[in-house]
Amino acid sequence: MSADTANRPAVLVIDDEVQIRRLLRVSLEASGYRVLEAATGRDGLVEAAQRHPDLVLLDLGLPDMDGVTVLQRLREWSRVPVVVLSVRGREEDKITALDNGADDYVTKPFSTGELLARLRVAQRHTQPAPEAVVFRSGALEVDLIARVVTVQGKEVKLTGTEYSLLRQFVQHAERF
Repeated sequence: MSADTANRPAVLVIDDEVQIRRLLRVSLEASGYRVLEAATGRDGLVEAAQRHPDLVLLDLGLPDMDGVTVLQRLREWSRVPVVVLSVRGREEDKITALDNGADDYVTKPFSTGELLARLRVAQRHTQPAPEAVVFRSGALEVDLIARVVTVQGKEVKLTGTEYSLLRQFVQHAERF
């Protein structure tokens, strides 16, 4: 995999229809995504666990298990955005999928442009909030951009490991 390809967001398509996977691969790759594929719910869960995609497109009508079951199992250990792509258009199906952790629901047949827009929205909603540039607590000040630590206005020299640990504490200070 080239460096350019590795930097593209990965979309895992879990759908048993070869034609849909082929259409999605062409559309998604042309729009800058890497595409991973699975034809069953079980294979989709394995791919998600091993490859950590940035997004999941999930069909509800899979041959080995219902897509809602896949969604429930995925949500036990992952917060990856999931967009359901299904022929099931009833309101109850949409509500069930959304209540079980889907981030969005698109009914087949679908517009490629709309699907791509919904994927962009799902990605935006999962991006971390911008972190504070400078952390201050009492006499301690940590500039996360410049990587400078000061105590009472005097710079403190830290090893790479020390700085990495301090940064983790600073970024998660609200937990302590």
